[in-house]
Amino acid sequence: MIIKGTTKLLGVIGYPIEHSLSPVMHNAAIAHLGVDYVYLPFAISPSDLKTAIAGFTAIGIQGFNVTIPHKQAILPYLSEITTLAQAVGAVNTVWCTHNGWSGTNTDVVGFLTPLQVYHQHWDDKVAVILGYGGAARAVVAGCVELGITEIYVVGRNPQKLEAFQHSWITSPLAVSVKTCAWEQLSTLLPQADLLVNATPIGMYPHIEESPVDGSVMDKIKLGAIAYDLIYIPRTTEFLNLAAARGAMILNGLPMLVHQGAAALQLWLQQPVPIEIMRQSLQQHLES
Repeated sequence: MIIKGTTKLLGVIGYPIEHSLSPVMHNAAIAHLGVDYVYLPFAISPSDLKTAIAGFTAIGIQGFNVTIPHKQAILPYLSEITTLAQAVGAVNTVWCTHNGWSGTNTDVVGFLTPLQVYHQHWDDKVAVILGYGGAARAVVAGCVELGITEIYVVGRNPQKLEAFQHSWITSPLAVSVKTCAWEQLSTLLPQADLLVNATPIGMYPHIEESPVDGSVMDKIKLGAIAYDLIYIPRTTEFLNLAAARGAMILNGLPMLVHQGAAALQLWLQQPVPIEIMRQSLQQHLES
């Protein structure tokens, strides 16, 4: 890849951002397609978000992804968001238009794609989601799209749980979410067909941590799917504990690839090489 004066800028914002593998897969796809773009990581603290967005406008960035902790905080700086992003209440993909910044959420399709091979019918399944941030919102929307009617969101902060549940009342999606205190997790796990970690607990460098300890994970249903949205490390302590108790496990790498491919296709307005993106991540992680 040769960066020239004509090269257009794409990127990802987050804080921290050093762990992100998005530049690896996006730049591999860009090189494969031979388009004049480059994808860069930007560490933007919450206090600098407004200034950073103004700076992106000034230097002509074409589009960017949004990760923790900005997926909801970005909303006031967008002139338009898609119906899906409105429903989710969080944005992970932004692009520049003549009217300002527009946003959508490709996390939903990223979350769904690797799950669709497990069950043909999800309407009788139970989902338990850990966390109530932007990623958890995409997971809820994904569960609704799968047809899951029994969705529990578990968290430690009662006020944030109440706000999370209340926020779905005006959503364009027909969502029925039940929120539960963390102490209820041990009674929920025997029912759960799908357990999703949508928290950052266990992410590099804190790889020894898990949002669920072994004594609680003992309650997980045999054959349930434990899905961790984290992709570094590839097998988190959360997944290790679940696998040891007979659960099927899924990490966040396929979600990363598919949400990234959807974003890149939106920016470039052409098909993108998903397999090249996946292979570049595998090679990077194995090196």
